[in-house]
Amino acid sequence: MITVLLVYQPVWRAGFNWDDEGHVTRPSLRSWYGVYRIWFQLGATQQYYPLLHTAFWVQHKLWGGNPSGYHIVNILLHALVAVMVALVLRRLAVPGAYLAAAIFALHPVHVETAAWISELKNTLSGTFYLGAMLVYLRFDEARKRRSYWGALGLFVLALASKTVTATLPAALLVIFWWQRGRLSWRRDVMPLIPFFVLGVAAGVLTACVERTLIGAEGPAFEMTFVERCLLAGRVVWFYLSKLFWPADLVFFYPRWRVSQADWWQYLYPATALLLLAGLWALRRRWRAPLAGLLFFIGTLFPVLGFLNVYPFVFAFVADHYQYLASLGIITLTAAGAALLLGRWGLWHRPAGNLLCLALLAILGTASWRQSWMYTDLETLYRVTMDRDPECWVAPYNLGTFLSHAGRLTEAIAQFRRAVEIKPDYALAYNNLGSALTELGRFDEAVNNFQRAVKIQPDFVEVYGNLGTVLGQMEKFDEAIACFHRALAIRPDYVAAHSHLGNTLVLAGRLPEAMAQFEAALDIDPSDAETHCYLGNVLARQGQLDEAIEHYRTALERQPDSAEFHCRLGSALACRGRFDEALASCQKALELQPNNAFVHNSLAFVLVGQRQYDGAIRHYRRALELQSGNVEFQKNLAWLLATSPETSLRNGTEAMELALHANQFCGGKRADILDTLAAAYAEVGWFSEAVVAERKALELALRQSDHVSAKAMRARLALYESGRPYRQTR
Repeated sequence: MITVLLVYQPVWRAGFNWDDEGHVTRPSLRSWYGVYRIWFQLGATQQYYPLLHTAFWVQHKLWGGNPSGYHIVNILLHALVAVMVALVLRRLAVPGAYLAAAIFALHPVHVETAAWISELKNTLSGTFYLGAMLVYLRFDEARKRRSYWGALGLFVLALASKTVTATLPAALLVIFWWQRGRLSWRRDVMPLIPFFVLGVAAGVLTACVERTLIGAEGPAFEMTFVERCLLAGRVVWFYLSKLFWPADLVFFYPRWRVSQADWWQYLYPATALLLLAGLWALRRRWRAPLAGLLFFIGTLFPVLGFLNVYPFVFAFVADHYQYLASLGIITLTAAGAALLLGRWGLWHRPAGNLLCLALLAILGTASWRQSWMYTDLETLYRVTMDRDPECWVAPYNLGTFLSHAGRLTEAIAQFRRAVEIKPDYALAYNNLGSALTELGRFDEAVNNFQRAVKIQPDFVEVYGNLGTVLGQMEKFDEAIACFHRALAIRPDYVAAHSHLGNTLVLAGRLPEAMAQFEAALDIDPSDAETHCYLGNVLARQGQLDEAIEHYRTALERQPDSAEFHCRLGSALACRGRFDEALASCQKALELQPNNAFVHNSLAFVLVGQRQYDGAIRHYRRALELQSGNVEFQKNLAWLLATSPETSLRNGTEAMELALHANQFCGGKRADILDTLAAAYAEVGWFSEAVVAERKALELALRQSDHVSAKAMRARLALYESGRPYRQTR
């Protein structure tokens, strides 16, 4: 175990990968009632593996959202599986049992399982699978009922962790055939019938969940039976090749084009059948090679292509699929090596030990190097792209990660790369549009959302996002039509109700907006985003205490949301509770240190505390992260133009920023024109300041924003008298 821990040292402090956060217990399942839902409510968890998700529930109670605890547990379980391998093989008197277990523990193809928190399903189910096998072998020798029921119980626990373990009874029959040369219906088959029934039932349930809840159906899964046979043959040879030459291992392998029109693809199943036929012919002399290959192929059966598995959308193969199946080949190879070294007189001799240690050192070093790939999401996806430049999933996922981190310009580049590789990738166009929206590049965002719905007309999320950006462009009728289109497709779509309400707020139709928020909360009273939107509306109306309560409710649902912490911080600052506001924004900064919105919110709070130098520093950081964001340009320009501290003012830079923001918005935003007027006044261009302020005042009055209009009149009087505006200390 110590060796395994050392080999996986790069993973000790690694973060969450790909879908880890979908497996780590979400807030709605963290209570005792959540355990009930995990076991008895289909769809409560990502897959119906109740024991697995109970294990995640327990771990969350122990170390919360700290990924290190999850990683260490998974690595230790992988080591425990290797120990179980040794125990099973010793009981079967297989030569080289400890060598096989060590190879299994250190083989690079198992790095994906041991280093990826989600694959606790492999290590946990593997422990119960081998435990059930060990106890059943004891039953096979002594025929004690206690052993039989113990094995059956462990098998049920294995199925509740991952249903690929349903192949256990078939694997046991292969073992018995290898031991005895024939199978007895009464002795060998009949006792395993309950195992087969449970395995088939679990497999059918999982297949239904994959299709109906996860989405393992559609064009990506449309293959003829012949093509599925072609795929199965290729999958077998792929995994065999990676076991014997574990080079170029990646997280996402290329998704093969399977076609029965290509003659060469028939070579894969044909040669696999020839190999099986050859080993069958040798069975009277050597049964072990055929048994090892049958165990390997049989255990792989759930992922050979005959059943739909959702990740087949991305690739037909993945290293973690052959975690247990690899035992057939590893055991056969280790036993062969032990027998060969024994024949040469080297087994249990220093020279033989050195050869074995050299092999293990090579495998361990390769695994250590491979595990570095899993230290964080960015490294994982960049290494994958380096090894497979045509992979479209990696740049999409990297773009999503960068977008969540607030690195929107980099995210956009990755989304563009994804759609260049896969032009029909609607999801990438959607996320590209979302990133462009956050940067204020609305026209480009609209174009990408429209491409997404052209590819996938029933993509409700895109209609919601398109409606949101059209609302920000003040094309309210078009925006509302988009939301209604989304709700026509899915009436219970909470986000569509919520975003429609937000758009109606922008359109000044507050009663209708509140009705949409109420509809969203009727469907899901715990929806954090709706509470946040309600908080925004209430804050805008000056009902700060009510807004703060909604922000706090949103944070109860999503405590790791940097945006909600920022919203709460801004509301607290407006209420004059600056210490609490600063703490909330600093928490947001801790969660997302490279999020431009977080820096902007923190700067706003610092302005309220009269810490203008710190505010300017954070406004600049926000603009570094999102250089084209007009809101950030306006905020920095305002402070550079109006700061009460002479050393911090820079009228020229303020004017450049405000001019750019005003030009981008077409001179239609009163607050930006107000900022431009202040910048003009700071550099002494009072006639220009008067013109800009009058336009700002006119727009504010047209929008019935009388509070802002009152302040603008006071500033206009200053500019008309040849004086600049200064904030009070």
